[in-house]
Amino acid sequence: MIQISKRCEWVTKEDLYIEYHDKEWGVPVYDDRKLFEMLCLEGAQAGLSWWTILQKRENYKLAFDNFEAEIIVNYTEEKLEELMENKGIVRNRRKIESVVTNAKAFLEIQKQYGSFSNYIWKFVDNKPIINSWKSIKELPASNELSDKMSKQLKKDGFKFIGSTICYSFMQAVGMVNDHITDCFCYKKLT
Repeated sequence: MIQISKRCEWVTKEDLYIEYHDKEWGVPVYDDRKLFEMLCLEGAQAGLSWWTILQKRENYKLAFDNFEAEIIVNYTEEKLEELMENKGIVRNRRKIESVVTNAKAFLEIQKQYGSFSNYIWKFVDNKPIINSWKSIKELPASNELSDKMSKQLKKDGFKFIGSTICYSFMQAVGMVNDHITDCFCYKKLT
């Protein structure tokens, strides 16, 4: 008999969701390009479900040049119009434009701090915060730290970066471990 590991309650039976939960969500990320990708995807999620964005993730990578900020900052109006016609992504003009705006801010941060990773991980003193939630109902949508991060990112030129988006980003890139305590990933990441 095969024993199925206990997972966080939000995970559906969809293979894509299971793989994301088991291999990515909550795992600390220090790679700048990957951090930028997740920041952009979390911004695209605003007002939508993560499942919607997760299903479109590969399309986003293709549409946005694998989230290479150096390429994105040079997008022309023609490229933005092309993105608005792309059915594989969320076709919201403000969200699409925010990726370009964020790429510019991201590159500026890299210049100032040596890397985006150095900048963003300072919000959690360079180590993941390990929470001890017993149920998904306990997880916050935002907190004082995500409020602080959101304010600073906005000050530094980022868009679509509210407190809830920042908290989701911190969860996704492992700045906080919000796996419930009886999830097999919680133990793996502590």
